[in-house]
Amino acid sequence: MHDDNAEDEQRPGKPQALVVEDDAQIAYLLQFILSRDGFEVTIMKDGRAARDALTGGPPPALVTLDIMLPYVDGFQLVELMRAASGWERVPIIMLTAKSQESDIVRALDAGANDYIVKPFQPEELRARVRRLTGSRR
Repeated sequence: MHDDNAEDEQRPGKPQALVVEDDAQIAYLLQFILSRDGFEVTIMKDGRAARDALTGGPPPALVTLDIMLPYVDGFQLVELMRAASGWERVPIIMLTAKSQESDIVRALDAGANDYIVKPFQPEELRARVRRLTGSRR
């Protein structure tokens, strides 16, 4: 389920990033930031679509994941992703407005690699993506 932009067509060699975000403006911003850093970005607007993607092809190089999503929340998705074949080592960044320590601990304990509270700083996100993916873009 790609955005409808012609630029969004799959290109060989580009690492894939999965953005699971129900806020269209934030999803667009994430797509802009990640595509500038060389990722081919797929946006999914709800947890059910992301859950269904776990069995549809190779895992991405990176996932950004909101917690408060329709149908299946981010906590459940992290657990499902970690249990899915091939997804065990995919870097997952939780990107959410939930800033309670208990939410952060729950997400990290479920298998998230990092946790960023919205509103986020784009350069901080880029630095964390570089750290997790080993990219030097």
